[in-house]
Amino acid sequence: MLSYSSTTVKNLPLKKRLCFLLKLVGFVTSVFIFCEFLIYYVVIFQCRWPEVKGGAPMGEKETSASVLKAMILADTHLLGEIKGHWFDKLRREWQMERSFQTALWLLQPDIVFILGDIFDEGKWSSPQAWADDVRRFRKMFKYPVSTELVVIVGNHDIGFHYEMTTYKVNRFEKVFNLTSGKLITRKGINFVLVNSVAMDGDGCAVCSTSEAKLVALSHKLNCSLQKPNHSNKRCSDVEELPASEPILLQHYPLYRKSDAECSGEDSAPPEEKNTPFKEKYDVLSQEASQKLIWWFHPRLILSGHTHSACEVLHAGKILEVSVPSFSWRNRNNPSFIMGSITPTDFSLQKCFLPYESRVFTIYCAAGALFVILILAHVQLLTPPFYFAQRLISKHKAV
Repeated sequence: MLSYSSTTVKNLPLKKRLCFLLKLVGFVTSVFIFCEFLIYYVVIFQCRWPEVKGGAPMGEKETSASVLKAMILADTHLLGEIKGHWFDKLRREWQMERSFQTALWLLQPDIVFILGDIFDEGKWSSPQAWADDVRRFRKMFKYPVSTELVVIVGNHDIGFHYEMTTYKVNRFEKVFNLTSGKLITRKGINFVLVNSVAMDGDGCAVCSTSEAKLVALSHKLNCSLQKPNHSNKRCSDVEELPASEPILLQHYPLYRKSDAECSGEDSAPPEEKNTPFKEKYDVLSQEASQKLIWWFHPRLILSGHTHSACEVLHAGKILEVSVPSFSWRNRNNPSFIMGSITPTDFSLQKCFLPYESRVFTIYCAAGALFVILILAHVQLLTPPFYFAQRLISKHKAV
């Protein structure tokens, strides 16, 4: 049978064989382009900016001008030179780059926030390795002049509290042109950038500096929120800020016992939900959490770190949203948050990226079809029509 098939293939006209080969190449190329490029457009195109509650649709000019469109993601974990296998690094970085660039092109956000753990090995990388990681990050997460990128520090960027040094903090802040404990105001909306790694409360140099900045910032914000006719000597010389309750942006979530109350398809797996969180490692301590709430009275808190989604109400009214990881290395269904925000209100919507398991299924199905086409072409696999015809002929002969 094998020799017959080989002879059959040799006897096929050269033109016909080349035509079949080109069809196979076209098939493989089409599958590859879809799975590695087009699928991001197909999936992200389905995402829509949410409408602010009580407001007009985002399509109306007078409303969209006053609404800030914010894209929030977390835990990109760019692999370094120590732990990162070259293929894993290539694959994950391509996935994140295509997702990010596609989202920017389709959604056109005003501002993008990345909530820490930009790098996987920033806590111990050498100056040369750090420079290479930064170069790759800038290539992957490049953005147009119409969009602003703001990055928050995470434990993998500067180390856990016991690994954190002033050198690592300064190195990170210099690259991303920001300082922890900083306030940024866009369209009358106040965002507070918190170095949650420095909220250990043990009086270390970085911790003391960071907390002092936050206390001073909270004083400014609280003065700005007071009524105009309210006289307070402590606020007389304070810089006036927009009278809008702030939004906290940080890496560590505020204290919660576990993810037991979290729900949704991108929440923690069932076997991990009841695992107790360790203070100052998985979440902030209860003391640090109370400090932030007391200082700022935020209307929204956005955090990362756990790699899974969760929504928690603090003090019965302050919403915290833990944003899942943006990397397929950490989960099968990464996502990011789309926020439509005004000085008095906000609305959030999640946008899922392509499921890696589905991409793998497409490749497997295409591979099986590829093998079937080749076997059918060399007549090692009898086409179904002829197989049925032979069965009927044998039945008639009997």
